[in-house]
Amino acid sequence: MHLLASQIAAATGGTLHGPDVTIESASIDSRSVRPGQLFVPIVAARDGHDFIPGAVASGAVAYLSEQAPDPAVAATAIVVADTAVALADLGREARRHLPDRVVGVTGSVGKTSTKDLLAGVLETTYRTAASEKSFNNELGLPLTMLGAADDTEAAVLEMGARGVGHIALLCDIASPTVGVLTRVEGVHLEMFGSLDDVVRAKGELVEALPADGLAVLNADHPRVAGMASRTRARVIDYGLSPSAQVYAENVTLDNQLRASFLLRTPWGEAPVQLGARGEHQVPNALAAAAAGGGLGVSVDSIAAGLAGARLSGLRMELSTTASGVTVINDAYNANPTSMAAALNSLARLDARRRFAVLGTMAELGEEGPGAHRAIAEQAAGLGITVVAVDEPAYGETVAHATGIEGAVAALGELSSGDAVLVKGSRVAALERVVDAL
Repeated sequence: MHLLASQIAAATGGTLHGPDVTIESASIDSRSVRPGQLFVPIVAARDGHDFIPGAVASGAVAYLSEQAPDPAVAATAIVVADTAVALADLGREARRHLPDRVVGVTGSVGKTSTKDLLAGVLETTYRTAASEKSFNNELGLPLTMLGAADDTEAAVLEMGARGVGHIALLCDIASPTVGVLTRVEGVHLEMFGSLDDVVRAKGELVEALPADGLAVLNADHPRVAGMASRTRARVIDYGLSPSAQVYAENVTLDNQLRASFLLRTPWGEAPVQLGARGEHQVPNALAAAAAGGGLGVSVDSIAAGLAGARLSGLRMELSTTASGVTVINDAYNANPTSMAAALNSLARLDARRRFAVLGTMAELGEEGPGAHRAIAEQAAGLGITVVAVDEPAYGETVAHATGIEGAVAALGELSSGDAVLVKGSRVAALERVVDAL
């Protein structure tokens, strides 16, 4: 999105120092700055102001600053009181240049995949911008909006939360006209405190929708379906039962774990072949179909978009090693719900032996030990051998390993016909096991 430095100064209440240059997007990471961008130094564990010279050397034409501009740095400066607050203000400015097809996507599980699937659906009909990876907080959301092209016709914004009030803040920045709720589970309880708090926080999205907006709710989860009473917007629900307005019929999986089904909607029906892997992606696809249909995408285009959608990395990526071992890389993150779904997907693979290399499921609070043991029990019931990496909570019935080399060693000699799932919370970074395999 192209903005003048003077527009940025006006939107942030800042003071312009230097030429009135045009920026085309923004970055908070000096290592990834591209020519023409605005650099926003965030003050956190490290002070982003220290990286302003490097960002300018990489091509940033302007930067925000809480400090007086350095005359040795050859770029336009906009001096503001607080760079993080200013970035949020820039998000609000960017929203003024976007159309009224702005979709917020939230939920305890599946929001990134749903965002990706919905972007694929909308791209069949509209020029679409979408959050990169999991850019879903008060920093990532404005960056996504500022990165939207000038001719954007629809935007899909993932919205995460660390507590009550966070999604309300994101909605204040983005002013969504459509809200998509996937499901509400007892994840991140270490930060939220209780499941009721999770429900309260996630429902802030539908509360923020305008009266002529659209709320897309999961009919299979009562806590989500019950949010219909918290919104003025029109409601479309989706689910695996014909009682939902948008639902899937005759779901099957191929040998690559890709689901096929008949999509039934108020706008017609169409056969769907998902590119995304795992039966747990079907509800996410239905959410995307409901939001897309509500925004005027034809049912045939919905099916095409779901088939061609590009999912963010480290999510049910399936590959085969040179020795014929099937590897499922689902290492981006983990919670009890997504872990159970991944194990069920592994069990559906045609394999001689099945292994799961599992890292910690973080931020579960007091529920953590019991949740890890339950996953170990599920794996045992499915005939899956578990290698737990640096996480004793899985209990004594599984193999335990220290570090990446230890995990690979614990798997032993693998051969053609074996299948390995790799999954854990982001802090575990278990994609390194996949690289080693």
